[in-house]
Amino acid sequence: MTIRPLPIVTLFALSLSAISASAQMPAADAAPYPMEADQAAAAPAKPEKKPEKKPEKKAETKPSAQAAAPVVLPPVRPDAIKAALARPEAAPVAAPPATAAPVAATENEQELGWNVVADPATGVHIGLPTKLVPHAREAARGTRWSSKYGDVQVETFRISDPGLKLSALFEQEKKEPGGRKVEYSVLRDDSFFISGLQGLKKFSVRASIRNGEVRGFTMLYDQAMEGIVAPVMVAMTSAFAPFPQRSLPFAALAKPVEYGNGVIVSAKGHIVTDASLARGCQVILASGFGDAERVAEDKDNGLALLRVYGPHRFRPLSMTGDVAAFKSADVTLAGIPDPREQTNKAKVTEIKARVTDGNSIELRQSEPMAGFSGAAALDGQGRFIGIAEMRNAVVASTRPSMPPLRLITAATVRSFLDAHNVPASPATSGDASASVVRIICVRKK
Repeated sequence: MTIRPLPIVTLFALSLSAISASAQMPAADAAPYPMEADQAAAAPAKPEKKPEKKPEKKAETKPSAQAAAPVVLPPVRPDAIKAALARPEAAPVAAPPATAAPVAATENEQELGWNVVADPATGVHIGLPTKLVPHAREAARGTRWSSKYGDVQVETFRISDPGLKLSALFEQEKKEPGGRKVEYSVLRDDSFFISGLQGLKKFSVRASIRNGEVRGFTMLYDQAMEGIVAPVMVAMTSAFAPFPQRSLPFAALAKPVEYGNGVIVSAKGHIVTDASLARGCQVILASGFGDAERVAEDKDNGLALLRVYGPHRFRPLSMTGDVAAFKSADVTLAGIPDPREQTNKAKVTEIKARVTDGNSIELRQSEPMAGFSGAAALDGQGRFIGIAEMRNAVVASTRPSMPPLRLITAATVRSFLDAHNVPASPATSGDASASVVRIICVRKK
């Protein structure tokens, strides 16, 4: 008899019911949640109803072919979510602002601050309960979101190695960090899933491979939070897209040091960049040139003008292109990515994309975009046609009304420079990407 493997979400849902009784949601006549025990004790006594004892079932390591129907966990009760969020360690200390609730969001999703975003460090799309994990910071191979005291953590990772074997990484993740006890695991040709105990915490890892690159995420949480987090984990597994085909707003990260790009536009040291990159900085640095001063900002169009002083050999670009002539055409984004992508080097990298209606930029394939804000956009002939603006997620929605990656056209840049008396400079090189410079913004921690 041939055993057909189940989808990973179904396997995970099946495993949850077998891993621990606390991961199962109670029926209508079952005992109350642990966090509801005090209210239940104070309620008027009701005639006891002895539940029928059912024989315990051991977790199956290999699901049978007859178990093909997906198991759907009931939603978490809103009052249970509220009680969990009321705990000091789970309080939304610095949750991202939200201007409107998602149209199709359920009550539970709104309680948790459910948001599906693109992680700029790895390129994955991931669903996040932002009120449970409001703190975001850079990790060694991706991004880490956590609660105030770290009892719930979500960390993305990306490993680019053409010689990497998924089976080897699978075995490594089962053992490292030390002390992991695997309770459930499944390995496929292009993905794997692992769950179990890591010390006193529950952990789960999901990863996928394509063209020698592995992308995934790890979730770690206290066992006391299992009743809340386990169903969320199922939703996160369903929403996870390691190599997405469409665009989403980028996850907002409050970083003390942020990297981006600017374009040198004059021989006197003027640099134009994305306004959000240069906002709120204590110190702004232009790599290779030193301190830069912010001299102007255009909030309506998302541009900032910087200037570097002192004797330097600048290589300003010549803006001869206009985006109107290149709509729906292939473009190249030329920028210097986050230092983690280049082992602290500062080399210009090119990403293929296309400009569509509304000056939206769509990537040809999913790429990490950390550090690409303010990158130069070039046409097929290498001419400058604008600057890339990255938009962060501010609304919990999977269908953004504004493009996450937008082109600020060369005509808009030229008008901005004219308004601030920055004269056009003759190009010193036929390569527009030679005018791209890394911008570093240092903010308060």
